Amino acid sequence: MSIGMPRAVVLLSGGLDSATVLAMAHEQGFETYALSFDYGQRHRSELQAAALVAQAMGAKEHRVVNLDLTGWGGSALTDKNIAVPIAPSATLSKIPITYVPARNTIFLSLALAWAETLNAPNIFAGMNAVDYSGYPDCRPEYIAAFQTMARLATREGVEGGHLVIHTPIIHMSKADIVREGTRLGVNYSQTVSCYQADTDGRACGVCDSCRLRKAGFLAAGVADPTRYA
Repeated sequence: MSIGMPRAVVLLSGGLDSATVLAMAHEQGFETYALSFDYGQRHRSELQAAALVAQAMGAKEHRVVNLDLTGWGGSALTDKNIAVPIAPSATLSKIPITYVPARNTIFLSLALAWAETLNAPNIFAGMNAVDYSGYPDCRPEYIAAFQTMARLATREGVEGGHLVIHTPIIHMSKADIVREGTRLGVNYSQTVSCYQADTDGRACGVCDSCRLRKAGFLAAGVADPTRYA
């Protein structure tokens, strides 16, 4: 680690949001350690994208943790018997079927464990409460509660440290995220956001994630580099 350069663990899915957050962490002067998860997701090609993004953005290290969340399913992303919706979500008052039960809690817990071993009291995550407010684990109050728990449950917290979970895009629109990432030089052609991308990372163009991504590029006035099937 460079002298005076703080470390941070960055959750990196391989999608547009997390790639932007990784770039933001770099700009803030952090030495970044990217963490991805192979949890049995339908769109596993996002992991190839995560590797490309981590390398391109200069992450010090990139790890992929293997989990299996398909055993109990409960989500269109982990259960092949549940179709990914192609019609726009009717209401944000109902949690979408693409929500993966406890996913962010699991991911943040493992990020916390790695952060402790790295002496890295900073975790960056790409939760967004504007476009994905139907997900209960993307809300600001959830992040605040997890941070409180982390400070109680870790050596860093008990010994007076100040572990911080950074969610810099949580209140940003997709267009604002695209503009910020473009300013920071993120190569969005490397990213995969689609819920049912094929093995080559090509997007379906019709799922909620694809619609939000396309609308974000359009509103930002930035050419959409997404590869569609």
